[in-house]
Amino acid sequence: MRKILVIAGIVWMEMWRRKTLHVLGILLAATLLLLFSINISGLGRIPGYVKETGLLLTWLLGWIMGINIAVRQLPQEEKRGTVYAMLARPVGRGQLLLGKWLGAWLAATGAVLCFYALNVLIVGGFGGRFGAVALLQAVSLHGMLLAMITALAVALSVRLTQEAAAALSYIATAAMFAFVPRIPEFVAGAEGWRQTAMLILYTAMPHFELFDMRPRVVHLHGPIRWSTWALILLYGAMITTILLTAAWLAFRNRHFSRTAKD
Repeated sequence: MRKILVIAGIVWMEMWRRKTLHVLGILLAATLLLLFSINISGLGRIPGYVKETGLLLTWLLGWIMGINIAVRQLPQEEKRGTVYAMLARPVGRGQLLLGKWLGAWLAATGAVLCFYALNVLIVGGFGGRFGAVALLQAVSLHGMLLAMITALAVALSVRLTQEAAAALSYIATAAMFAFVPRIPEFVAGAEGWRQTAMLILYTAMPHFELFDMRPRVVHLHGPIRWSTWALILLYGAMITTILLTAAWLAFRNRHFSRTAKD
């Protein structure tokens, strides 16, 4: 466990050294302050669209950070040749994989927590508010979602280049956000084997929409039941475990080339 935490800490320090969080935080703050300076149709200084935009930006920035951090970990280690030294210490391949995923997940989640805090501070400074309990549930579910996204990105990076893994991660996660929730609409208009195939796809694909509580937070609809919240977290943990297991199965027999990748 100690080795996994050390590897995760290295990932965190790398993100901090790159100052990625600083740049994205400034971008988010500047966007929110610009929105607060606009009064559309007399809606006042804290209309719902401002909170909605802030949370949307938080989701987009977390999505981008989670994938970008996760997909570069293993390919960069191989490209620099440091993967040989790490595996010779000895560090097991499972430990290396878990450490890289844990570091990417914690880095992305830490950034998202900062973005949520920034949203609360700016909105609160102008007299707006969020429901505390609903926001707590939303943040925790968002964190679990990032665990799934980073696990998928790490799994793809085991066998693909950094660029290919990033592209496929973006396509896959975007499809899960946009396409999977609409499958029931397509099922209603399909028949026979097409309907069966869509139902199987709907059951097998991860449901990222379950982790999105932004409408409840923005419109102050209150929290969901704690039992429902716990089941969604359990579902996310199960999907994350499946993805990491698949990544380990692909990584344990991986042959590393000493020739640096382009």
